[in-house]
Order: sequence, then structure tokens, then C-alpha cells
Amino acid sequence: MRRIGALSLLVAAFLTGCEQAPPAPRVKAASFDAVYVWPGVRPAPESTATTVYLLDGEVRRSGAVRLERLRMGVPRLPGKTLWLVVRAERLDWNAATYAAILADLARWQAAGNTVAGLQIDFDAATRGIEGYAHFLQDLRARLPEGTQLSITGLMDWSARGDPRGLAALSRTVDEVVVQTYQGRTTIPGYAAYFARMQDFPIPFRVALVEGGEWTAPAMLRKHPKFRGYVVFLLAPQR
Repeated sequence: MRRIGALSLLVAAFLTGCEQAPPAPRVKAASFDAVYVWPGVRPAPESTATTVYLLDGEVRRSGAVRLERLRMGVPRLPGKTLWLVVRAERLDWNAATYAAILADLARWQAAGNTVAGLQIDFDAATRGIEGYAHFLQDLRARLPEGTQLSITGLMDWSARGDPRGLAALSRTVDEVVVQTYQGRTTIPGYAAYFARMQDFPIPFRVALVEGGEWTAPAMLRKHPKFRGYVVFLLAPQR
């Protein structure tokens, strides 16, 4: 009987501890001032985002090297700051690809939008950052004066990247948006990656996925290069 009583107390203590564990906070896009918007997705009516990253097109791995436009027409979003986003699966761009992207930037601005700049969404390998920096240096030289350059970054290379490669990027790009999710889910163990970003030399935002789990690491509030969040909006599941 004593053993049963002790076991019951142990189980009760375990269950009590489980009940006291708070649920993981979920990302609510309406609480943030910057969002990613892909074609086919609309921000919720209650959204107060003032900065919008809009996917314009892709440079795909297969087929001819060209900008595949995914957005119909030119956005008109007065009162918002826009970033024109190009999703890249390859970096061997030709003159026509650069010309198409620059033409879209000009059209977006001519439509009365406030365009902050161009963002390249490319999954650079951790060991390939220095080579990626050379591509970005060439791209930067082609952009109109006053156009900022942003890139996405994986948590792995943001935390473990070669210091020389990161230094080269810091001289070229205006910001890195660090991706914390894959698909519709936050990548587990993200706090450990951010703990290794104490010396990250580039202004950065953190990209969260709508509805994903997120508890902000304490180091972010103190990091001199941290510039806030961007929420990736999801299309409703059918």
C-alpha cells in the first residue's frame, strides 16, 4: 500500500507539472508591422503591417535563365513600404534577367509605391557564403542609387557562417532576414542558433511563420543589429 501511495503521489506531481506548463505562444500576424505576401495570399483585414515583402517572381533552376513573373500587374499600396522579392534557385543570371528585375522595380515605383529595395530569397549554403557575396556585389552595382538590397538567410549560416563571408556580406547588403521556419512549422531548437549570433555583423530581421510557435530569445532585445520581425503569411488550408 505504501508503494502504491508513493507512486500515486509521483504521478500526481508529474500531471500537476504538465498542467502548469504554459502553451507555446503562436505567431499572430496582426501583432507585427512587417509581412511576407506571396501571390494568392491576402493579409487579414485587421493587419496593421506597414512594411510588405511582395514576391514578384522566380529565377528557377530548370529551363532557361529568366525571371518567371508570378504577380499579375503592378501593386499599388499607398502608405506601405514595399520590398520587391525575387526567389532564386540559381545565380548564373544573364543580362535579360537583371533587366527584367530592374524594370519591375521601376514600374513599382512609377505606380506611386514607396519601394525600399530588392530582396533575394536564396538558400545559400553555409560554406558558400563568400561566393554568394560576390554575386550580390555585382547585383548591388546594377541597382539604382538609393535602392536597398536585402537577402534571406538560413539560421545555420547566420550562426555558423565563415566570418570572412559574413564580413563580405556586411559590406554589400542592407539587411538579412533570418528564416526560422520550414513550410508551415517553426524549426525546433531555434534558440540555440540565435545564441551563436551574438557577433552577427549585419542588420537583421527575424522571419516567423504565421501560426508557428515562437518565444523570443532574450538576446534579440539586446542585439545591436536586430531590426524586428517579418511574418510569412499562409494561405488558408483547405
